Amino acid sequence: MAMLQLLRDMRPGFVPHGFRSTFKDWAAEVTHHPNEVSEAALWHAVADEVEAAYRRGELFEKRRVLMDDWATYCASGLPAASREAFTNDRVVAMRT
Repeated sequence: MAMLQLLRDMRPGFVPHGFRSTFKDWAAEVTHHPNEVSEAALWHAVADEVEAAYRRGELFEKRRVLMDDWATYCASGLPAASREAFTNDRVVAMRT
């Protein structure tokens, strides 16, 4: 809800789902963090009932490391080559 309110104040009509999707793409394509850690960080439920029955941990320390890496990535900005790959007419700067 905090992200939703922030976006409403900054850019009416924007929704935070894109941020979650960006995080998931980054975790899968750029890092070596296991998929179950990024899923837990997004608070996704385990769809497989058998796996859910056995997975009882919170993965807290692994999620902390993942989120530290995400914060570092966000604070550093994209490298020039990556910026070109992600540039299109739908990208809107959040700060002016």
